[in-house]
Amino acid sequence: MPYIPLEDHLPGITGLLEYRQDSAHPIRELTQILLRGPSALSEAERELIATIVSHSNECTFCTTAHTAAADKLLGEGQTTQAIKNDIELAPVNDKIKALLIIAKQVQQSGKMVTSSSIKRAKNAGATDIEIHDTVLIAALFCLYNRYVDGMSTRLPDSNEYYQNLAERLVTNGYNRLPQGYDHLKKP
Repeated sequence: MPYIPLEDHLPGITGLLEYRQDSAHPIRELTQILLRGPSALSEAERELIATIVSHSNECTFCTTAHTAAADKLLGEGQTTQAIKNDIELAPVNDKIKALLIIAKQVQQSGKMVTSSSIKRAKNAGATDIEIHDTVLIAALFCLYNRYVDGMSTRLPDSNEYYQNLAERLVTNGYNRLPQGYDHLKKP
């Protein structure tokens, strides 16, 4: 049960962002830039970063939501499961493995990022901007995970919610829907 009154039809982060739209706007804008803006990293790869951080933070809502979005973008579900089990054995290239490891280090503490991790990423072909964006995405999802769990937001009633959310994230990005979210209310 959420610690503050939130709309019942908006579990997880969506209810919080609707509750305080003025603070939600810059957060959504930053997330849109980082996860859907121009980048050498694909949208799926950036969703993998969100997934691994949320999974490492044990945030059920965010892990499930970003796993669903990454799966939709990748067209399969094995990669997200593999990175959660063992990044080193996951079917991603060496650059993405190195960036996911950096993301996990950020999740623990910014001070956990090591020069050897950065060197490994650069040796695997990561650019400075890709390393920067990985660290910033990881830090942003730590904020989201703590926001969602710190306010004790509720989980959706069914997995179908996550599939619909993934579809919205893939087609609309992280922008607020122009019509709002009343259409999600159950009759």
